[in-house]
Amino acid sequence: MSDLENQSLTTGNASSPTSLSVEAGSQIQSENEILRQRKEKLQRLREEEGCDPYVVEKWDRKDSLGEIRANYDHLQPDQVARDVEVRTAGRLMTLRRQGKATFADLADEDERVQLYFQFNEVGEVGYNFLKKWVDSGDWIGVVGHPCRTKRGELTILVTEYKLLCKALRPLPEKWHGLTDTEVRYRQRYTDLIANPEVRDVFRKRARIIASLRRTLEEHGTLEVETPTLSVLAGGAAAKPFKSFHNALGLDMYLRIAPELYLKRLVVGMMGRVYEIGKNFRNEGIDTMHNPEFTMLEVYWAYSDYQDMMNLAEELIRKAAEAVGTSKVEWQGIELDLGQPFRRVKMIDIVKEHTGVDFRSLTSDEEARKIAFEKGLGNELKGSESRFAVLNLMFEAFCEEKLVAPTFVVGHPTEISPLSKRDPESPDYTHRFELFMCGKELANAFSELNDPLDQRSRFEEQLKKREAGDDEAHDFDEDFINAIETGLPPTGGMGVGIDRLVMFLTNSRSIRDVILFPTMKPKDERL
Repeated sequence: MSDLENQSLTTGNASSPTSLSVEAGSQIQSENEILRQRKEKLQRLREEEGCDPYVVEKWDRKDSLGEIRANYDHLQPDQVARDVEVRTAGRLMTLRRQGKATFADLADEDERVQLYFQFNEVGEVGYNFLKKWVDSGDWIGVVGHPCRTKRGELTILVTEYKLLCKALRPLPEKWHGLTDTEVRYRQRYTDLIANPEVRDVFRKRARIIASLRRTLEEHGTLEVETPTLSVLAGGAAAKPFKSFHNALGLDMYLRIAPELYLKRLVVGMMGRVYEIGKNFRNEGIDTMHNPEFTMLEVYWAYSDYQDMMNLAEELIRKAAEAVGTSKVEWQGIELDLGQPFRRVKMIDIVKEHTGVDFRSLTSDEEARKIAFEKGLGNELKGSESRFAVLNLMFEAFCEEKLVAPTFVVGHPTEISPLSKRDPESPDYTHRFELFMCGKELANAFSELNDPLDQRSRFEEQLKKREAGDDEAHDFDEDFINAIETGLPPTGGMGVGIDRLVMFLTNSRSIRDVILFPTMKPKDERL
């Protein structure tokens, strides 16, 4: 290494950014002013240099920054690998100019590596171009030699570079991290730039979904696609989004669940099927709910809800291991997903947390009276059955206490219009909901395949809809036709992908695991 290289490399990792107008005055200038200045700079660049930074179509990136860091981490302080040439690209995050030497931080999708631009290496023309026209936020391709500064920072000594794209807007908050959640969700692209840990969440999300697919395919389950737009919104109790098809002259709905279509496929002798896709529910927004969300639904012929419980444990455990271990932490709560999940009847968990034994209640009026005494008067309309009250008390007093993974089974038939009855107790069903950290994560049934019973339950749901319950299930005549054709014994389950990702990535809000969550217009903050 020459004396000049030796001297320059000791200055690596300088403390504070002192780039052009963005870095020098971002705290006192509005983003619009910075945008105006950069547009003017772009115009001058085109006029004075004849350079259009948007015409480059390709850069041959042979080395990712992660590969460079892995392959040349062995370099010692003050060592330059002159016999090695790397060719990479990324976004300039900072620029630190010091006379005839400039240090920069280059970031790609995975890593961040320091760049060293030295006057003698890139030449007068190249160095002056860098000094005058290149800003933080710009995308560049670089060629150079891996080295390590005296301070121990792995660096690329740049010998050649090319401006690939000019950024007109500044990076958020001077590269110290974007923390305004409103801006983070609304402008996810800046969130991903400023917060590498956010990129990591979405990489983990991809691995979780890949794990779910892998596990299901190991069980011989076929991935399928069913309609997102249909004339009926069925498969769940929820308020749909309504649209209109001009050519057909029909009201149509975004699906609230793919369940009824998937069971049609089992009728059609498809065996085991699953779908991972978007559902839409016209309901509230909070840390656990987004109107557009991702669900896994799976249906296995010749199985029941017990099989679905076993499958749920396997899916969740393997998904956790795909991004870490079966021992996870969510918002300070430690969970061991390697242990068998608890299984408990709804009627027993209500007794455990409220002291009320619904087995001993014989009238609806008595149940409503108890609920009123428990402080649920505002939730009662005065016509609830004791089974509806049981579910009301479960939601009010039990759900949030189910921290460790827990299967709650034995839901009332009245609130389970698609689930097979328990033959020993026909007022209840072979259904479960899986709860974790006080939140519902999955819902499953031994699927109702008695077409006469199904028709009767749809009729009851229709009465509720006519009485004003806009979440009651639609009457789907074609689905009745399908199961009249013959639905074999079937176990089915839906798993909330977004919530699962939340729990496995320690994310506080569902918006943290959805790349582009639903937002109000900019002037109407949620």
